[in-house]
Amino acid sequence: MEITEIRISLRSDNKLKAFASITLDNRFVIRGLKIIEGAKGVFVAMPSRKRPDGTFQDIAHPINNDTRAWMEEQVIAAYQKEREKMAAEAGIEI
Repeated sequence: MEITEIRISLRSDNKLKAFASITLDNRFVIRGLKIIEGAKGVFVAMPSRKRPDGTFQDIAHPINNDTRAWMEEQVIAAYQKEREKMAAEAGIEI
């Protein structure tokens, strides 16, 4: 499996830094990933829905930690690249 496209939509929120969509093998899209600033740095939250009891349940997610780490690494790299691109266009150093 290969991530063939990553789209990043930056946000100017304190914790929610961006939304992301990924395409797998040019055949399957997962939308609604969130890039969040946590206590230990940025991380990727999988798409989720709110349950009737107020908790959230992932709609799509990696089955194991290796796949999660692989996916998160690529999404965060794309996020950093998009931040740098937007900063350069605005003439701001990050």
